[in-house]
Amino acid sequence: MYLGIDLGTSSVKALLIDHDQRIVDSASAEVDLSRPHHGWSEQDPADWIAATEQALSELKRDHAAEMAAVRGIGLSGHMHGATLLDGDDTVLRPCIMWNDVRSHAEAAALDSDPRFRSITGNIVFPGFTAPKLVWVKNNEPEIFAKVRKVLLPKDYLRLWLTGEHISEMSDSAGTSWLDTGARAWSADLLSATDLSEDAMPSLVEGSEAGGQLRAEIATRFGMNAGITVAGGAGDNAAAAIGMGTIHDGSAFASLGTSGVLFAANNAYLPNAESAVHAFCHALPNTWHQMGVILSATDSLNWYEKITGIDAADMTDALGESLDAPSGVIFLPYLGGERTPHNDASIRGAFVGVGHESDRNALTRSVLEGVSFAFRDCLEALQAAGTSLDSVTAVGGGSRSAYWLKLLATVLGVPVQVPADGDFGAAFGAARLGLMAAEGADPAAVCTPPDIQRVHEPESGLSAAYGDAHARYKALYPAIKGVMT
Repeated sequence: MYLGIDLGTSSVKALLIDHDQRIVDSASAEVDLSRPHHGWSEQDPADWIAATEQALSELKRDHAAEMAAVRGIGLSGHMHGATLLDGDDTVLRPCIMWNDVRSHAEAAALDSDPRFRSITGNIVFPGFTAPKLVWVKNNEPEIFAKVRKVLLPKDYLRLWLTGEHISEMSDSAGTSWLDTGARAWSADLLSATDLSEDAMPSLVEGSEAGGQLRAEIATRFGMNAGITVAGGAGDNAAAAIGMGTIHDGSAFASLGTSGVLFAANNAYLPNAESAVHAFCHALPNTWHQMGVILSATDSLNWYEKITGIDAADMTDALGESLDAPSGVIFLPYLGGERTPHNDASIRGAFVGVGHESDRNALTRSVLEGVSFAFRDCLEALQAAGTSLDSVTAVGGGSRSAYWLKLLATVLGVPVQVPADGDFGAAFGAARLGLMAAEGADPAAVCTPPDIQRVHEPESGLSAAYGDAHARYKALYPAIKGVMT
C-alpha cells in the first residue's frame, strides 16, 4: 500500500492505493482560510496538522489492515506559502499563502534585479515566497529576526511526519530562490533577501526518499515506523504525476479554483518575459511550463454568489451545443492576474452588457472569459517554445461539456476527458511514494488515464471566437488605464 497526502487550499486529502495503483479509499478534512486584510490570505499551520490527523484517523478506522501495509508516503501541497519557524521549529506567524498579494511592491523590487529572472527563469510574482519574506522583514522585523527555517506548506507536514527539514525541486522552484536549471538553491538570491542556505531545507527529487516516518506518528495511525516519505511535489506537478503528464509536450488544463495550462518538458525552457512559469518537474532531469490564471472556476463561483443560482445548474442550462460568442466580454481578473499580465492590481469587468443580455448570456461570457485567459496562457507557452497537440481537462470545470467544447474551440486543439477516476494531486503523491519506496521506473508508474471522450474544436465557430479573443485582449490595457 502507498499513501498520498495532498494539502489543498481548502482541505487535506489522504488517499490509499495498492501496488497496482488501484484506489482503496480516500478521506479529507477541511482547512480554514483567513483574509484579515484586503489582498491578504493566511492559514494556521496547526490547522494543516489537525486536518491531516483527521483524514488519517478516518483511513485507520476504515482500513486498518491497509494502513499497516503502507510502504511509502508521498506529499503534495499548495505552493509558494511562507511557513516561518524559529530555532525550535515553532511557527512564528500564520503562513502567507499563494494567493496573498500584499508583497506586490517587494516582488517588483526583486524582479527589477536581473539576477532573479536569469537564475530562476521566472518573473518574481507577488505570490512567490521570496517577496513575502522581504515583506516580513520590512513590516514585521521582530518576526524576521527570529526566522531560522522557511518551509513550504507540504514540507511543514513533512517536518511533523519525519522531524526533518527537506523539500524537493518542483515546489522549491516557486520560491524565487532556486536555480531552476541547476536544481539547487541560489546563494546570491537568498543573500538578496537577507537569508542564507541555512534557512532553507535540504533538497531531494520528488521521486526520491525525503525522510522516514517517525515512530510516534506511525503508532498513532497504525503504520510502521521508518516508512519512506518521498520528496513529493507542488500541487500542479503532483497532479501531472497523477495524470501521467511527464513526457515532452504532454499537457493538461486544470479548471480548478485557479486555472493552469501545464506542459511537461525534457529540457529547461525559461522565458520569463511571457509570464510563463518554468519550474522543475517532480522527476529528475525533467521540467515543466505553466500558464497560470488566478480565477477559473472561482469566477463561476463568484457569479453563483451574485445570482444565488447553483453554478452547475447555470452551466447545465446552456446545453451541450456550442453557441457563437455571447457578445458580452468578461475579464476574469477578480484577484489580479498572473499569465500573461503579472498584475496584482487589475480587476475584472463585464463589457458589452445590453438589454438583451440574459442570464444565459452572462453565464456564457464567464465561461468564455476564462477560456480566453487560457488562450492567453497557450500563446505564452508558444512564445516560450512549447506547442501542444491536445490537452487533457481536469478539475471541477471539466464536468461541463459546454465549457470543454468552448475551450477546445478557443484553444484550437482537442480537449480530452479522462475516464472516471481520481487522477489528482493526492494520487500523484501516492505514485511518488510508490516510486521512492520501491525504486520503480517513473515511466512504468506514471501512465496516463484512459480517455473517455474527446472534444474537437468546432471549426465553424473558430473565426468568431478568434475575433472575440482579440477584443478580449484589447480590453486589458483599456481597463488598466482606467484603474491606474
